[in-house]
Amino acid sequence: MPLVDIFHNNVLIACLIASILAQLLKLPLEYLRKKTWDWSLLFSTGGMPSSHSAIVTAAAASIGHYNGFDTPLFGLAFAVAVVVIYDATNIRRQAGFHAQQINRMVQELFEGKTRPVKEYKELREVLGHSPAEALGGIILGILVSFLTWQIWP
Repeated sequence: MPLVDIFHNNVLIACLIASILAQLLKLPLEYLRKKTWDWSLLFSTGGMPSSHSAIVTAAAASIGHYNGFDTPLFGLAFAVAVVVIYDATNIRRQAGFHAQQINRMVQELFEGKTRPVKEYKELREVLGHSPAEALGGIILGILVSFLTWQIWP
């Protein structure tokens, strides 16, 4: 499949745009919250809006626009989107809570409250998304899908 054919895949284009926009939007939104620029957000998980939610929502909505909302393909895309969004807001979020607790316990060890640990690598705490972050990704995915459909019908 030549590279040029990829540019005719409107569903793929909507997914890529939604994913890139979600990652880019994290920078100013986080700056408004913390008053500092965190460029690592461009390549990390977590934060507002959810790029996972944006990409699967853009995929499902685009499939609906281009193939029909009454097709089995849209049904599959919708089911995959629900699973990914559920995972982002529940399972991965809980893993983040666990990482926070483990980091707290290790910090207490270093402070001498219990037996000290010789080596420790801080765990990543922001793995999942709050429901609001997932909703932000869903809205972004729907908007990007609609605009892509309007531009490339």
